[in-house]
Amino acid sequence: MALADALKEKIMKLGSKQKLDAIVKYLNNPNEEIRMTVALALGMIPTYDSGMALIPLLRDTSAMVRATACESVGAIRAKNCEEYVKKLAFTETDPNVKQVARRVFDQLRDKVA
Repeated sequence: MALADALKEKIMKLGSKQKLDAIVKYLNNPNEEIRMTVALALGMIPTYDSGMALIPLLRDTSAMVRATACESVGAIRAKNCEEYVKKLAFTETDPNVKQVARRVFDQLRDKVA
């Protein structure tokens, strides 16, 4: 477990330094906590490429990862993710993900022309 915690800390540091390429290497990590951390770190980098990197996480098998990815989309106002968030907002089966997705979808529509 200590290894996972150290890796999560490293990923968050990479996010604060806006090291997108280094973060993307962990997108497919089998540990859902690591993928959640990747989503959080991507939410620190307000670029088109960061939004693109969030798309696979919006489709993740873990509801926690999908919800975190939605939050990050909202944080960076990733317009390029709007359709994916919209799909989650209206077709997601997990109520938490659906709630987060609807809030972020409304935020993207309201604050981005």
